[in-house]
Amino acid sequence: MNDLEARVLGKTWFYPFRLPSGATAPTYDGGKLDLIHHTRTQMLDAALDREFGGRFEQLSAIDIACHQGWFSAHLAQRGFASVLGVDTRDEHVADATLARDAMGLNNWQIGQSDVHAMSAEQFGLHDLVLCFGLIYHLENPVGALRVARALCKRLCLVETQVVPGLTGWVDYGSYRFVRPLKGSFGIIDETEETHGPEASTTGICLVPSVEALVWIMQRIGFARVEVLPVPDDGYEQLVHRKRVMVAGWV
Repeated sequence: MNDLEARVLGKTWFYPFRLPSGATAPTYDGGKLDLIHHTRTQMLDAALDREFGGRFEQLSAIDIACHQGWFSAHLAQRGFASVLGVDTRDEHVADATLARDAMGLNNWQIGQSDVHAMSAEQFGLHDLVLCFGLIYHLENPVGALRVARALCKRLCLVETQVVPGLTGWVDYGSYRFVRPLKGSFGIIDETEETHGPEASTTGICLVPSVEALVWIMQRIGFARVEVLPVPDDGYEQLVHRKRVMVAGWV
């Protein structure tokens, strides 16, 4: 075991990174949450194989809010020509850098930025854009989705917690002007948790319904939008539609 692997194994991670030696990084709660990462990875792989046919050697990907880099590492291991993981927190950038170096993934680069400050001019256009576990921690999720669309030239995958949807009609200024609801958002308070590594940086979180997410992605420029299927033995929140993964094609 080299020094980099020893450093990885010497701390507790959010993700169960598998190291070149075969050792696995220890995770929170003794691995009780690992299934969500494996389920999302399985869904990601199914989408990648369907879209790209397993051929990634000429493709680029960007992982927005990459956290410690689990999905960036997976894309690099699957053979993407270049993978760029971006996160706003110093500790996540440091952890992702350690994970990358310990696994020797030279096709994975790491950058630092808040999602709302990102642009195609700075970060480029990519065949694949990932936006996993992010928008439900934001007070401006629509703005983040616009960034994801701006960086995407082929496929964007968005994974998020969702809230129950509302349907119906609204008197919009007068009973003579009635508009249909296209979806809804729930407000979640994380203002006491902004110090936490998996929480919002501002504390005000607008969580979309599935209908809202699909409608917004269609309106901001994705030509086709689909909610992706979940493995029957997957993580319970995804199986029961408390979380969803949605694909948007340019």
